[in-house]
This record gives sequence, C-alpha cells and structure tokens, in this order.
Amino acid sequence: MTNASSKSLTEIIKERHSVRKYDSTYKIPRIEIEDMLREAILAPSSSNLQPWRFIVVEDQTSKKELRAIAYNQEQVETASAVIAVLGDIEMHKSAEKVFKSANESGFMTEENTKKMIDNTVNLYSNAPNEIRKNIATYDAGLISMQIMLIAKDRGYDTVPMSGFDKKKFMEKFEIPERFFPIVLIPLGKAMEPAHSTTRLPLEDVLLKYV
Repeated sequence: MTNASSKSLTEIIKERHSVRKYDSTYKIPRIEIEDMLREAILAPSSSNLQPWRFIVVEDQTSKKELRAIAYNQEQVETASAVIAVLGDIEMHKSAEKVFKSANESGFMTEENTKKMIDNTVNLYSNAPNEIRKNIATYDAGLISMQIMLIAKDRGYDTVPMSGFDKKKFMEKFEIPERFFPIVLIPLGKAMEPAHSTTRLPLEDVLLKYV
C-alpha cells in the first residue's frame, strides 16, 4: 500500500494535474482504492445525506467496454481503475440511517434525531427531482475533488471526465433509476506528465468584496 506523502496541502494542490496517459501495467490494490474512498467520504454534503455512490471499474474487459461508452478516450482503459461517481436522487431515504448513527455516536439527542429525520424526509421528498439531482451533483463535485487530492497525496494521478454516454453507462452496469452517473475518475500512475496549464489571475475572478 502506498503511504500518504509528507507534502503540504498546497504542494499537492499545485502538483495535481489531469493526466490522460497511464501506465497500463500498474495495478493499484483494491484495498488501497477502498482506503482512499473511506477518506474521501469525509467530504461535506447537503444535510449530511451523502448522496454519492461509487462503481469501481477495474476489470480489463469492463474498462475496455467503458472506453467505448466514454467516446473511446484512452485513459479509461489504461488507468489502473476508474471510479464512477454517481448521485442518489432519493438521498432522503438515507436520513434515518444518517441521523440515528449521529445519535448512537452521542452527537445528537433522541429528540433532535427524530426531528431531523422527519424534517429532512419531508423537505427532500417534496422537492422536485431536478432540485434533488442538482444537490447530488453539487455534492458529487465536492467528493470528486477530494478523491483526486487524496490520490495525488498517495502518488497517483487522475482526470475528471464528464464526457461519456450516461444512458449507455446506466444500461451496461445495470444502475437502478434511483442513481445517476455524474463523473468518471480514471486513477493510476502517469505514463507521461500532464500538459501544463495556466489559470486566470485572481483579479479576473474575484469580483469584489462587499
């Protein structure tokens, strides 16, 4: 298992780039992928409902099939694994488990637990699907960035991909309608360095102080 580096967060952020050329012979152990995901799921989410789900594609045949779904993008097949991040449009169905866990851990009283479950279920179940989908997509963005930084800290490279056929993905991997695919994150060892990029200066993106 690859240990976390001793680099600062600032160094990791600066060194993380989107890599599209991977060493296809390098295999990340499943236990390490799961360890990275356990760390990543500490990311924040709306009402702590954690509306993210994962499919890890590591079988070579499955990666080849996924490459066709992802418009023949090479990194899908050559990366050690691809982490598909999905959203849960029925995230409120996790409310009881989430808040009862907080209660059992001593973070919430029985009274507040019941109130939070009732309020959350009522609020989210009555929200339009589009709103719930937007919430899940937003939260998926938070955890996806967390996955990529954790991976870089452990010496691995990634690239976020939204360019793939979502319908075919659903069909291929037999995804229940409750969930929907958001992003693919190829994960592995870079064969070639990423292309250098620049960023707009802060003056262009910081509109004003108020």
